Order: sequence, then structure tokens, then C-alpha cells
Amino acid sequence: MSPSLRLLLVEDDELFRLGLEVKLQQESGIEIVAEAEDGETAVEMVQRHALDVVLLDVGLPGIGGVEACRQIKQQNPQLPVLVLTSHSQKSLIARLIAAGAAGYCLKGIAAETLILAIRSVAAGASWWDRTATTEIRTTFEHNPDTSEAIATPAESNQPLTQREQEILALIAAGKSNQEIASTLYITPGTVRVHVHTIIQKLGVRDRTQAAVLAIQKKWIAGG
Repeated sequence: MSPSLRLLLVEDDELFRLGLEVKLQQESGIEIVAEAEDGETAVEMVQRHALDVVLLDVGLPGIGGVEACRQIKQQNPQLPVLVLTSHSQKSLIARLIAAGAAGYCLKGIAAETLILAIRSVAAGASWWDRTATTEIRTTFEHNPDTSEAIATPAESNQPLTQREQEILALIAAGKSNQEIASTLYITPGTVRVHVHTIIQKLGVRDRTQAAVLAIQKKWIAGG
């Protein structure tokens, strides 16, 4: 059995934080090892605990969520930060990208979606909804300085990472998640995370549409 994901929960609203605790503690494989109510404490907790992922409210007192994210990523560039926010304004998304966030979730989403988002960023994927993905591309086109903060390559309009291309090629070949997992020596859960990310990035409804689009764009070989 794989070890639990060690999570830092950063949220200043006590009732909302307690609600998150209940949801996350019901989920096997996720362990809340520390909590914080402001950005300064969050940065300190990252220094004190071995963590796999940070769930960070953007509207924190003190230095605020975006600055806390930036400082956390400066200390530990490999630690993924998933941001919680009540809105998805273009200016906020651009600041989150620059701060190094792995993605964001809107408050009020289904618990299972939040769990999937946490697992996704912990597995090395990003988590942006379609609106955000559009904004990210716009930001990238108009401000090349943010390119280092964006994981998706821009060349040839190819938004997928090498691993995602491999998985998409296997999807196009008719392979199931289990078969893909066996082929690439990864877990089916990791495959599901990547498939979700591929669908989100390409703006399609399902894996079949993703495969068709990739073949049409010549990102992978068809036939």
C-alpha cells in the first residue's frame, strides 16, 4: 500500500477549514499533517514538516495567499501548491502562475473533485479549469516573462507534456487505463490523473475526442 499524501491545510475561515478536515480525513491516502490560518504560519510549517502537497486559501490575512505561495515555492520548488479561491479573475490567475501554483480549485466544488485535484498536483500534473487554461495561454502570449512558470510547452501549439503524449498515444491505440498503467509501469490512479489533465488541457469532453484531436493536429501518429 502506498504511503499517504502528507498535506498542509492553510485556511483562515475556521468553519470552512473544519469542513475541509472532515472531507479530507474521510479519504484514505491523504493525511493532514499540519494546519495554518495565515500565510506567515504556512511558510513556517513548510520548513517544519515533510509535505507532499499544500492546499492554500488565496484570501489569507497577513502576507496573503499569493505571496505565501511564492515564498513556499522559493523554499521548496518541488512542493506542489493547490490554491483555493472563491473567484477566478484573470489577474489572480496570472499572479498564481507567477507565484508557481500548480493550479486552483473554486470553493464549493464537489469533495471528490477536490480530492482528484489534490492527487493530480501531488502526482506532478497541473489543475486549471478551462477558463483558467484560456487565461494562461493569453498571459503566456502577451507576457513571455511568465513562460518559466507555465508547465505546458508552447511550441507547435502542443500543450501536452511528454508523458501525456505517451498516454494519449496509448488511448488512441484503444488501450484501457489498466493496460496503459502496465505499459508505462505506473499506477491506474496516476493514469486517471493524467487522462483528466489531458482532457482539461485540450478542452474536449472525453478521451475519445482527445485522441481524435491529437491525431488531427499530428501530435501523435494515427492509424
